[in-house]
Amino acid sequence: MKKILTSIASLCVFAACSQEKDTTQPKPTPTEVKSSSILLADPTIFYDKGTYYLYGTTSGDIPNGEGFQVYTSSDLKDWKGPVGKQNGLAFKKGDAFGDKGFWAPQILSYQNKFYMIYTANENIAVATSESPLGPFKNDSKEPIIKTGNQIDPFIFIDEDGKKYLYHVRLTNGNRIFVAEINDDFKSIKPETLKECISGTMLWENTQNVSWPVTEGPTVLKHNGLYYMIYSANDFRNIDYAVGYATSKSPFGPWEKATDSPIISRQNTKQNGIGHGDVFWDQDNKMHYVLHTHYSESAVSPRKAGVISIEFKDGKIVADPASFQFLNVK
Repeated sequence: MKKILTSIASLCVFAACSQEKDTTQPKPTPTEVKSSSILLADPTIFYDKGTYYLYGTTSGDIPNGEGFQVYTSSDLKDWKGPVGKQNGLAFKKGDAFGDKGFWAPQILSYQNKFYMIYTANENIAVATSESPLGPFKNDSKEPIIKTGNQIDPFIFIDEDGKKYLYHVRLTNGNRIFVAEINDDFKSIKPETLKECISGTMLWENTQNVSWPVTEGPTVLKHNGLYYMIYSANDFRNIDYAVGYATSKSPFGPWEKATDSPIISRQNTKQNGIGHGDVFWDQDNKMHYVLHTHYSESAVSPRKAGVISIEFKDGKIVADPASFQFLNVK
């Protein structure tokens, strides 16, 4: 019985991890994939000195076990790439922790150095570079958290300088946790680890599965209130969507917004839309970069897109009419 239960649990974990390639849906043939579409899942956009840098989980022809590609744009419309310094890759397998499953990177600038926080081998690690184009490297071959399995990292630096690692732990569902992270971004303060959110709302588990999924956290602070934007449902579910929660503390308790989901197939007409990151453009307007299913009949390769969002009367509001896919010109 124990072996049977272990097998079932393993299958649940496998099915719940949002970055795994879909194997149950029909795939488009190579001729059906538009060459201009940027095929990235779990995307993030980093803006630096007039240039937008786009990263994510590889969702096209290049295996995601090779590392992270990067695309660039000066206006969010005309994209070039992949242009990473290692054959299009900003990060290459072998240059830091991990040898498979490179998912959901975040890029940040801190003390004159660029950091990439990412998932590999269902654990979280960090690499650094002198350029957003890479190469991102780290001599350490150790993950940030050395026990359990965790994915989807996001580092938030508060006004007082304290740093927090929001991430997803694979434990009875994909659950979002937080812990203070040390200044070198290489380890957490384990005594501060705390659960934030799990899938308990109807919109978060539309298929009523036993392994509910909440993932892809991004945390912001606005007018003294903390906002967590996150995605829910299995990524293969057409109801994969984006909601948010608020708190007076980076540790919670988190109150889920009653107007969630704010980005979904209901208001964008895109299946499986979610799991991205917030960025501000050169005019200080806020956007959310995310992925969608490839089509109505195929989940992968997932496509990257952008939608405008804003704070309004204490809420986060999305503009569905602003949604656009990202393409290489």
